[in-house]
Amino acid sequence: MNVYPKILTTLLFCSFLIFSGCAEKETPKKVSLNKKVPETIRKIGEVEKNTLYFGFDLRLGPKEDVKIYSSFLRYLENTTGYRFRIRFSERYEDTVDNLRNGITHFAAIGPLSFVIGRERNGIKCMVSGLNEKKKPEYHAVIFTRPGSKIENVGDLKGKTFAFGARYSTQGHLIPRKMLEDAGITLKELRHYVFTGFHSNTVRAVLNGEFDAGGMQDYLAKSLEREGKIKIIKISEPFPSSLICYNTTVDRNIVETVRSALLYLYPTGNHKDVLVNWDKTEMPEGFTPVNESDYEVIRALAGKYGLLGNEAKD
Repeated sequence: MNVYPKILTTLLFCSFLIFSGCAEKETPKKVSLNKKVPETIRKIGEVEKNTLYFGFDLRLGPKEDVKIYSSFLRYLENTTGYRFRIRFSERYEDTVDNLRNGITHFAAIGPLSFVIGRERNGIKCMVSGLNEKKKPEYHAVIFTRPGSKIENVGDLKGKTFAFGARYSTQGHLIPRKMLEDAGITLKELRHYVFTGFHSNTVRAVLNGEFDAGGMQDYLAKSLEREGKIKIIKISEPFPSSLICYNTTVDRNIVETVRSALLYLYPTGNHKDVLVNWDKTEMPEGFTPVNESDYEVIRALAGKYGLLGNEAKD
């Protein structure tokens, strides 16, 4: 009967020795989380070793845009030897903030996103997109439904209007200027909305929810050829979209990527490599950027309050 207390005492003693040994060997290390987290965010190369993250302004829609840029990044991987991955953002402002904060290394962004990012520092651009005439410029359009009685922009006073994203150049900034050039401010529209991206704008107008909308010219022309929309007006030319980078990216990497972008020939040698590249604002590839061309965008952005947090009416 007395054997059980002895066994229990022996087991407790052994357990004490085991846990005492562990306590002596595993001395906790002091780690400052306050230092580690900002350091990780600041050094974007440490997000994932040997991986470059690429963002883009959402234009046609999530699935379509991912398909387009996945093929584009495969070209960059094959040409540069670097590994690229997409960092998806639904909002234009998130694309800019991710690039500025080092969450992404490179991004395809519109002129408005570029001037916003430049104002807030941390972003530089290397190339501008070339249109079908091999010029670094593009247009926006204002459109309506086929059969609509709206014939010109002036007819839109008192009507409803669908913009794309608030920070979209072709979906908001340029169409808004086109409306103002016709004597129509936002207050003189009966109602307006920001749909998020171009295909949403098209659906909103075709479904009869809005009288007209503003969007990218390439998609609009394609839809008009198919008889799906009626273009009311095409804007004057504005500087095109760009490929930009975070200023902490290694200079050798930047130059290697820049060379690959300038070498890209979407309608020639690399036509079979890319998917639906003709639907982008840079169907003929890229040319070195001239930042002074974008002052007209900066002036409009300032006028409409887009360099801050909210747009002005």
